[in-house]
Parts: sequence; C-alpha cells; structure tokens
Amino acid sequence: MTTTPGTEYPFGPVTPSEGVAHIGRLVADRPMTKMTMPYGGDVWLVHRNAAARKILSDRRFVREPFRTGERVVPFFVPFPDFLRGTLQFEDPPQHTKLRKLVQKAISPKRVREMRDSAVAFANELIDGMIARGGVRDLVTEYSLALPIEMLSSLLGVPSSDREKFERWSSSTLAVAGKTEAEVAADMAELAGYMSDLIAKRRAEPRDDLLSSLAHARDRDETLTDAEILPIAFILIVGGFDNTATFLSTGVLSLLRSDDQRAVFLTDPDGLAPTTAEEVLRHGGFVIAPMVGGGGGLVPFVATEDVEIDGQLIAKGEAVSIDMVTAGHDPTAVADPGRFDITRTDNAHLTLSHGLHHCLGAPLARMELQVGLAELFKRIPDLKLAGEPVFDRTVLTQPMTSLPVTW
Repeated sequence: MTTTPGTEYPFGPVTPSEGVAHIGRLVADRPMTKMTMPYGGDVWLVHRNAAARKILSDRRFVREPFRTGERVVPFFVPFPDFLRGTLQFEDPPQHTKLRKLVQKAISPKRVREMRDSAVAFANELIDGMIARGGVRDLVTEYSLALPIEMLSSLLGVPSSDREKFERWSSSTLAVAGKTEAEVAADMAELAGYMSDLIAKRRAEPRDDLLSSLAHARDRDETLTDAEILPIAFILIVGGFDNTATFLSTGVLSLLRSDDQRAVFLTDPDGLAPTTAEEVLRHGGFVIAPMVGGGGGLVPFVATEDVEIDGQLIAKGEAVSIDMVTAGHDPTAVADPGRFDITRTDNAHLTLSHGLHHCLGAPLARMELQVGLAELFKRIPDLKLAGEPVFDRTVLTQPMTSLPVTW
C-alpha cells in the first residue's frame, strides 16, 4: 500500500504534539492501514473513530479462530494462551449469554452502591500515606490498592489475598521475565484457588459476583466452573491492573498540567467524570515525552467480505482497532491534542464499544473518578518526587512506581 508522505504507520517516537498532527493527517488520508505483525501475520489497523465503531458493532467480525487456536493472534508479542480462553474471545451466542449474566452482578446500580465504600477506602489509604509522610509510591500505596480492594469486594475474595492477585495478574500477562513453567504454576494456583472459592459460594452464597455466577441460570442451564473461571480470570486481570494504571496516569497527567490541575481543584467531585474520560482518551500523551502509533485492541477476523468506510476487508482478514488514533480523530474529537478535563463530548474507545465494550467499565470509571477526587481533595499540593517506572515485561505495560510528596 502506498501512503501519502507524512502519514506513515506505524510512526514514532515523536513528541505528543507531532503525534497528534500525524494522526490528523493519517485519518484524513485513509480509514485503516494493513500491518504485518511480528506474530500472526497481517492485520488491518483501523484509525477512524466512526469506522472503528462500525466494526465493533458488526457481528461479521469474530474471534473464534483465535480462541480455538486455528489462527495466531496478530500481535507484537506472543499472545498469552490464558487470555484466549476468556470472555473477550467468545462470540455470540455464548458471549451474549455469559455477558448478560455478568452484567447483572456488575451493573451500574451495583457500582453506585459500591461508591461509598470506595470513597471510604480511598481515604483510608490517603490517611496511611499522610501518616507515613515523606516520599510515597502512589502506585503501590494507592492506585493499585484501591481497585484490588474494590474487586475483592465485588468478587467476594478476601482482600488479604491481594498480594497473590498481584503475582497472578503479572504472571498471566507476562511477555518476558518468567518461564513457561512459572506462568503455568501460577495459573494452576489461581485456577485452584478460584475453583475452591466457587465451590464455597455454591454451598453458602453471599452478596458477591462469584455467588451470582455460581448460582446463575440461563434458561435451565447453570454455569459450569469452566464457564465461570474465565470470567473471574479476566475480571481479576483486567479489574485492577488496567484500572491502577489509569488512576496513576490520571494523577500524573494532572501533576504535569498546571492549568488543568488548577481547574480540577476548583471542584474535584463535579469534574471527576469528565476528567476520567479525558484521562482515558489523552492521558498517555500528557505523561509521555514521546509517543508513537502502531497498536490496537484484540483483533477480529472477517467472516465475509465487508466494506468499511470505502475499504474492503476480505473474508478471513484480521482487523484491529487502534484506540489511540481513534481517540485523536479530529472528525470525532474537537482539538484532539488539547488536554481538557471539562470536555463533555468525548468519543474515545479506550474501553472499547459495542459487543465487546469493557464489562468492568462502570467499575473502572467509578474507581478512577473516586481515586482522583479524593486524592486531590485531601492533598491539593501533591507533587512529583521522581519519574514514573513502567514494566515492559507485561502485556499491558503497567506503571509500577510513581514517587510523590506534598
């Protein structure tokens, strides 16, 4: 494929402002680009926001060939086998059945009910940081602890097992630094732990997600352990690893934006919802000295020839959504290079869209809003005490350390 000069893809590393300008030219030039990945071969990477939304809502794009192992997932690293067995790789009707049952237990109403406990726990964590004083690590003492506590409460898992969760999560997403045997041992341990907990909830149900799943019925069918475990796994992994990094990114982006932090401090509770969305869309550009483009969400396979925005995606071809370019598409987001925490019309796709919209999105949003508002209400003079650290050996490349003081 020939490209117009200045619209190369992948691109970078470039400064964030250059990245936004490059995305603008790229989106104007074409809706998607075909890339050859290091693993799994070719995949279309979709740049335009409207085209991305169409694909994410179109049942002609499926993930079954990846789930069954018939196809290798086109990606930068070998895709963890564990993830291919989770809900995000299911297609309708199985996906619809499982998703419906989970949504009952993680509904917006349930998340609203959890908000008070999230506020209380956030303040408990802040109390601890203030009492210890000096330079604190926001990731371990706050950003990671808050979502793990909320997830433990939702699932019905003792929060005393938090350290095990952290180890299991990093192992399931590991792309380097761990042997296959170590990953397999951690996964077996996690499966055994969750199976035991599911059995306990079948015998003695509580008001938690595992109890709901253990007793869920779809018509006359109950869910089997084999169906419940992958749901629990993806919630454990996605439920705190990503949310913790969103929260750390949000804090860091406000600390690096004096004007937006000043705005946020005028009304943290009122501005938390729009701030959270802008962090999800643009936070990565605020915290990074250099950015690049060339990656996407979990791919799909076209079950027939489909034309999207004038581009034919042939039957059998893989397609993935580049949420970074879609979130900076100037036809969908006004002035996409501006970090604006008051932005109300925010068309980002960081939590996906349509059939595969993130199941935990209501919980992640609530935790991000609460985490930002409570921290800056309690410590308005928070400031950086060093540079953030990221773990590049894990698929999600989470922020693992953020030194702060006040």
